[in-house]
Amino acid sequence: MKKGRFMAAGAAATAAAASVVGAAYGIYRFWFYHAAQPEAIDTEALAKPLPYGEQLKKDAAALADAPCEVVRIAADDGTTLAARYYHHADGAPLAIIFHGYKGFARRDGMGGYTLCKQLGYNVLLPDQRSHGASGGHTITMGLKEQYDCRAWTRWAYDRFGPETPLFLMGVSMGASTVLLASALDLPETVRGIIADCGYTSPREITRKVLLDQSPRLPVSPVYTIGRLGTRLFGHFDPEKADCRKAVAKTRIPILFIHGDADAFVPWQMSRENYEACASKKKLVLIHGAGHAVAYYVDIPAYAQAVTEFLQDCLADS
Repeated sequence: MKKGRFMAAGAAATAAAASVVGAAYGIYRFWFYHAAQPEAIDTEALAKPLPYGEQLKKDAAALADAPCEVVRIAADDGTTLAARYYHHADGAPLAIIFHGYKGFARRDGMGGYTLCKQLGYNVLLPDQRSHGASGGHTITMGLKEQYDCRAWTRWAYDRFGPETPLFLMGVSMGASTVLLASALDLPETVRGIIADCGYTSPREITRKVLLDQSPRLPVSPVYTIGRLGTRLFGHFDPEKADCRKAVAKTRIPILFIHGDADAFVPWQMSRENYEACASKKKLVLIHGAGHAVAYYVDIPAYAQAVTEFLQDCLADS
């Protein structure tokens, strides 16, 4: 009798564990699995409902037609990373612009590219791991991407030498990527960082999005199971990175930009990152801008903030 009860209890425990692991895999697969795929940007559909749609279409067409060089390097873990390099002037500073979660380099980086081209900067638009032409299948919300960012700065240093200033820019997850990278051993030629609508940590943005999209589900248990999934199947832990801790250790000047109408990544997250930052810093809020559209909502204010920041960084170097 006792043996039967023990076996039944063991079977129940095994079934429960299997259910948890299955749920963990499902959450990982839905949120963090993303096989690299070609860009598919429907500019007409994207621009149609927007007041700045015509400008967006114009910039998208110009970027699509711009000549570029495809560059490939290996990440620290061997993953193939791809990028497009746009040359505008010999000896000019280089801006490396990182896109967001499940985004595209030539969509999320369009505003930054347009502005940098106007300033005469050369531009590198990397595909984050698991996106575009890069390899991999797991989005790690900045944990591994920060080291990919460092790899690109080392490539740039090797190619362009110690006299070429480098600037790191990012939008959304790309912003958090460059903020996390700010604490790494980057080349001295990295003169400044621009973080547009970045979050504080993978943990906090994941919990926030879970609450927004599934308000009837208990956030803590679902997050805990999802975290198990990232550790078992994605081989990363969202608890192991925090932008606030990274910028508290950086020497690199940082410009934080955020739309004050951002419903996806709250602008208060940029304020927290700004307040934690130990280096020279500035926070600019773009009134009325939602997520990742601050440049197009107020091009003059955005361009002025970025241009002044870049000039200050070059003057201080």
